[in-house]
Amino acid sequence: MNNKAKEFFITRKGNCAQSVASAWEIKTGESTSEDFTSCGSGRAPEGLCGALYAACVISGEKSETLKEKFSVFSGGHVRCRDIRLAGRVKCAECVSHAAVLLEQHVLNEGN
Repeated sequence: MNNKAKEFFITRKGNCAQSVASAWEIKTGESTSEDFTSCGSGRAPEGLCGALYAACVISGEKSETLKEKFSVFSGGHVRCRDIRLAGRVKCAECVSHAAVLLEQHVLNEGN
């Protein structure tokens, strides 16, 4: 799922949030009711990374777990602006990692 999400993002088929949601839809056949069109480039609610935001919306009750795990990956950050300023990871890596976390903690029940 992470490769598909990253591919969507890199080829500009969607912003970071849309890329995670599209990969989820392909993997599971479940579409999300959320429209993630305006959630890229730091515009997700509360300034969250858009990829993380999409993963949280899709995961529902596991969103806090995803935020904690993502924060470890991104050097303690969950907000897009903070991640970019820290310069540790690129957006495509955030998209890939958010998809991995979603798959691990929702499809595989945290295994």
